[in-house]
Amino acid sequence: MARSPARRSAWLAGATGLIGRELLALLLASDRYGAVHVLLRRAVRDLPADRKLVAHEVDFDALPATLPATDDAYIALGTTIKVAGSQAAFRKVDFDYVVNVARAARSAGATRLAVVSALGADPNSRVFYNRVKGDMQAAVAALGFETIVIAQPSLLIGNREALGQPTRGGEVWAARLLRPVMGLVPASVRPIAAHCVAQAMLNATLDAKPGQRVLSSAQMQTPGR
Repeated sequence: MARSPARRSAWLAGATGLIGRELLALLLASDRYGAVHVLLRRAVRDLPADRKLVAHEVDFDALPATLPATDDAYIALGTTIKVAGSQAAFRKVDFDYVVNVARAARSAGATRLAVVSALGADPNSRVFYNRVKGDMQAAVAALGFETIVIAQPSLLIGNREALGQPTRGGEVWAARLLRPVMGLVPASVRPIAAHCVAQAMLNATLDAKPGQRVLSSAQMQTPGR
Protein backbone atom coordinates (compact mmCIF):
# COMPACT_ATOMS: atom_id res chain seq x y z
CA MET A 1 0.00 0.00 0.00
CA ALA A 2 1.49 3.33 -1.09
CA ARG A 3 2.28 5.80 1.66
CA SER A 4 0.39 9.07 1.50
CA PRO A 5 2.67 12.11 1.23
CA ALA A 6 3.51 13.91 4.45
CA ARG A 7 1.10 16.75 5.04
CA ARG A 8 2.52 20.21 4.60
CA SER A 9 1.93 23.51 6.33
CA ALA A 10 1.06 26.74 4.55
CA TRP A 11 0.95 30.46 5.16
CA LEU A 12 -1.76 32.48 3.45
CA ALA A 13 -1.70 36.28 3.28
CA GLY A 14 -4.67 38.05 1.73
CA ALA A 15 -7.32 35.56 2.83
CA THR A 16 -10.08 38.19 2.90
CA GLY A 17 -9.86 39.01 -0.83
CA LEU A 18 -11.48 37.35 -3.83
CA ILE A 19 -8.62 35.02 -4.65
CA GLY A 20 -7.53 34.66 -1.03
CA ARG A 21 -10.91 33.38 0.11
CA GLU A 22 -10.90 30.81 -2.68
CA LEU A 23 -7.36 29.78 -1.77
CA LEU A 24 -8.31 29.42 1.88
CA ALA A 25 -11.17 27.07 1.04
CA LEU A 26 -8.93 24.97 -1.22
CA LEU A 27 -6.11 24.77 1.31
CA LEU A 28 -8.47 23.68 4.08
CA ALA A 29 -10.06 21.07 1.82
CA SER A 30 -6.74 19.67 0.59
CA ASP A 31 -5.43 16.52 2.25
CA ARG A 32 -1.94 17.71 1.34
CA TYR A 33 -2.02 20.34 4.10
CA GLY A 34 -2.23 19.69 7.81
CA ALA A 35 -2.05 23.33 8.94
CA VAL A 36 -3.00 26.62 7.30
CA HIS A 37 -1.72 29.77 8.99
CA VAL A 38 -3.62 32.87 7.89
CA LEU A 39 -1.88 36.23 8.28
CA LEU A 40 -4.35 39.07 8.92
CA ARG A 41 -4.07 42.78 9.61
CA ARG A 42 -7.06 42.59 11.93
CA ALA A 43 -9.42 40.00 13.39
CA VAL A 44 -11.93 38.53 10.92
CA ARG A 45 -15.13 37.09 12.34
CA ASP A 46 -16.32 34.97 9.43
CA LEU A 47 -13.31 32.75 8.87
CA PRO A 48 -14.22 29.08 8.50
CA ALA A 49 -14.28 26.97 11.64
CA ASP A 50 -11.65 24.39 10.80
CA ARG A 51 -9.12 22.63 13.00
CA LYS A 52 -6.40 23.20 10.40
CA LEU A 53 -6.81 26.97 10.40
CA VAL A 54 -4.74 29.19 12.68
CA ALA A 55 -5.21 32.96 12.42
CA HIS A 56 -2.41 35.40 13.22
CA GLU A 57 -2.94 39.15 13.50
CA VAL A 58 0.23 40.78 12.20
CA ASP A 59 1.74 44.08 11.16
CA PHE A 60 2.79 43.62 7.54
CA ASP A 61 5.30 46.44 7.95
CA ALA A 62 7.17 44.39 10.58
CA LEU A 63 6.23 40.73 10.65
CA PRO A 64 7.03 38.98 13.95
CA ALA A 65 9.86 36.47 14.08
CA THR A 66 7.64 34.17 16.15
CA LEU A 67 5.43 33.04 13.25
CA PRO A 68 5.41 29.25 12.84
CA ALA A 69 7.59 27.37 10.39
CA THR A 70 6.00 26.62 7.05
CA ASP A 71 6.54 24.64 3.86
CA ASP A 72 4.60 26.79 1.41
CA ALA A 73 3.48 30.40 1.21
CA TYR A 74 0.50 31.76 -0.72
CA ILE A 75 0.23 35.53 -1.10
CA ALA A 76 -2.91 37.17 -2.48
CA LEU A 77 -2.40 40.68 -1.11
CA GLY A 78 -3.41 43.55 -3.34
CA THR A 79 -5.28 46.81 -3.64
CA THR A 80 -5.85 49.59 -6.17
CA ILE A 81 -4.50 53.10 -6.31
CA LYS A 82 -8.06 54.41 -5.85
CA VAL A 83 -8.64 52.36 -2.70
CA ALA A 84 -5.14 52.93 -1.33
CA GLY A 85 -5.36 56.68 -1.92
CA SER A 86 -1.99 57.26 -3.58
CA GLN A 87 0.68 55.56 -5.62
CA ALA A 88 2.91 55.32 -2.55
CA ALA A 89 0.18 53.64 -0.49
CA PHE A 90 -0.56 51.25 -3.36
CA ARG A 91 3.11 50.27 -3.63
CA LYS A 92 3.27 49.65 0.12
CA VAL A 93 0.63 46.93 -0.18
CA ASP A 94 1.39 45.44 -3.58
CA PHE A 95 5.17 45.53 -3.27
CA ASP A 96 6.35 46.05 0.31
CA TYR A 97 3.81 43.83 2.05
CA VAL A 98 4.07 41.06 -0.54
CA VAL A 99 7.87 41.00 -0.40
CA ASN A 100 7.84 41.22 3.41
CA VAL A 101 5.64 38.13 3.66
CA ALA A 102 7.66 36.22 1.07
CA ARG A 103 10.92 37.04 2.84
CA ALA A 104 9.50 36.05 6.24
CA ALA A 105 8.14 32.80 4.84
CA ARG A 106 11.51 31.95 3.32
CA SER A 107 13.13 32.59 6.71
CA ALA A 108 10.50 30.32 8.29
CA GLY A 109 11.52 27.44 6.04
CA ALA A 110 9.20 27.78 3.05
CA THR A 111 10.55 26.33 -0.18
CA ARG A 112 7.50 27.03 -2.36
CA LEU A 113 5.87 30.39 -3.02
CA ALA A 114 2.69 31.22 -4.92
CA VAL A 115 1.84 34.87 -5.42
CA VAL A 116 -0.85 36.83 -7.23
CA SER A 117 0.52 39.39 -9.68
CA ALA A 118 -1.35 40.80 -12.69
CA LEU A 119 -1.65 40.65 -16.45
CA GLY A 120 0.91 43.00 -17.95
CA ALA A 121 3.33 42.95 -15.00
CA ASP A 122 6.63 44.38 -16.20
CA PRO A 123 9.33 46.26 -14.25
CA ASN A 124 9.99 48.34 -17.37
CA SER A 125 6.37 49.26 -18.02
CA ARG A 126 5.36 52.90 -18.35
CA VAL A 127 2.18 52.02 -16.46
CA PHE A 128 2.75 52.44 -12.72
CA TYR A 129 0.50 49.54 -11.71
CA ASN A 130 2.20 47.10 -14.07
CA ARG A 131 5.64 48.36 -13.08
CA VAL A 132 5.00 47.75 -9.37
CA LYS A 133 3.79 44.23 -10.11
CA GLY A 134 6.88 43.60 -12.23
CA ASP A 135 9.16 44.93 -9.49
CA MET A 136 7.44 42.63 -7.00
CA GLN A 137 7.95 39.59 -9.20
CA ALA A 138 11.66 40.36 -9.55
CA ALA A 139 12.03 40.88 -5.80
CA VAL A 140 10.43 37.60 -4.75
CA ALA A 141 12.35 35.71 -7.44
CA ALA A 142 15.59 36.72 -5.70
CA LEU A 143 14.65 35.23 -2.31
CA GLY A 144 15.81 31.69 -2.96
CA PHE A 145 12.59 29.66 -3.16
CA GLU A 146 12.89 26.29 -4.88
CA THR A 147 9.50 26.77 -6.56
CA ILE A 148 7.84 30.08 -7.39
CA VAL A 149 4.38 30.28 -8.96
CA ILE A 150 3.29 33.69 -10.23
CA ALA A 151 -0.34 34.11 -11.25
CA GLN A 152 -1.07 36.89 -13.75
CA PRO A 153 -4.87 37.12 -13.98
CA SER A 154 -6.86 39.48 -16.13
CA LEU A 155 -9.84 41.29 -14.60
CA LEU A 156 -11.35 39.20 -11.84
CA ILE A 157 -14.94 38.01 -11.61
CA GLY A 158 -16.33 37.72 -8.10
CA ASN A 159 -18.55 39.34 -5.50
CA ARG A 160 -16.37 41.80 -3.59
CA GLU A 161 -19.36 43.29 -1.76
CA ALA A 162 -20.03 39.92 -0.12
CA LEU A 163 -16.51 40.10 1.31
CA GLY A 164 -17.00 43.62 2.60
CA GLN A 165 -14.71 45.08 -0.06
CA PRO A 166 -15.38 48.09 -2.28
CA THR A 167 -16.35 47.13 -5.80
CA ARG A 168 -13.91 47.82 -8.60
CA GLY A 169 -15.61 49.64 -11.44
CA GLY A 170 -13.41 48.20 -14.17
CA GLU A 171 -14.19 44.65 -13.12
CA VAL A 172 -17.93 45.27 -12.86
CA TRP A 173 -18.30 46.99 -16.22
CA ALA A 174 -16.03 44.57 -18.05
CA ALA A 175 -18.07 41.64 -16.78
CA ARG A 176 -21.37 43.28 -17.77
CA LEU A 177 -20.28 44.43 -21.21
CA LEU A 178 -18.47 41.25 -22.17
CA ARG A 179 -20.91 38.71 -20.73
CA PRO A 180 -22.95 38.37 -23.98
CA VAL A 181 -19.80 37.77 -26.06
CA MET A 182 -17.52 36.22 -23.46
CA GLY A 183 -16.83 33.18 -25.60
CA LEU A 184 -15.47 35.40 -28.37
CA VAL A 185 -13.04 37.29 -26.15
CA PRO A 186 -9.47 35.93 -26.31
CA ALA A 187 -8.71 33.84 -23.23
CA SER A 188 -5.59 35.91 -22.57
CA VAL A 189 -7.65 39.00 -21.68
CA ARG A 190 -11.04 37.48 -20.82
CA PRO A 191 -12.24 38.26 -17.26
CA ILE A 192 -11.48 35.31 -15.02
CA ALA A 193 -13.21 33.85 -11.99
CA ALA A 194 -11.24 34.06 -8.75
CA HIS A 195 -11.70 30.35 -8.04
CA CYS A 196 -9.99 29.49 -11.34
CA VAL A 197 -6.95 31.53 -10.31
CA ALA A 198 -6.85 29.96 -6.86
CA GLN A 199 -7.16 26.42 -8.20
CA ALA A 200 -4.40 26.98 -10.75
CA MET A 201 -2.10 28.39 -8.07
CA LEU A 202 -2.70 25.42 -5.78
CA ASN A 203 -2.19 22.89 -8.56
CA ALA A 204 1.07 24.48 -9.71
CA THR A 205 2.44 24.82 -6.19
CA LEU A 206 1.75 21.19 -5.32
CA ASP A 207 3.24 20.16 -8.66
CA ALA A 208 6.45 21.69 -7.26
CA LYS A 209 8.40 22.07 -10.48
CA PRO A 210 11.72 23.77 -9.67
CA GLY A 211 12.25 27.35 -10.74
CA GLN A 212 9.76 30.07 -11.59
CA ARG A 213 6.47 29.34 -13.31
CA VAL A 214 4.24 32.13 -14.61
CA LEU A 215 0.56 31.27 -14.98
CA SER A 216 -1.08 33.37 -17.67
CA SER A 217 -4.74 34.29 -17.46
CA ALA A 218 -5.42 32.06 -20.44
CA GLN A 219 -3.82 29.06 -18.73
CA MET A 220 -5.80 29.66 -15.55
CA GLN A 221 -9.18 29.73 -17.33
CA THR A 222 -8.97 25.92 -17.26
CA PRO A 223 -6.83 25.19 -14.17
CA GLY A 224 -7.10 21.44 -14.53
CA ARG A 225 -5.16 21.43 -17.79
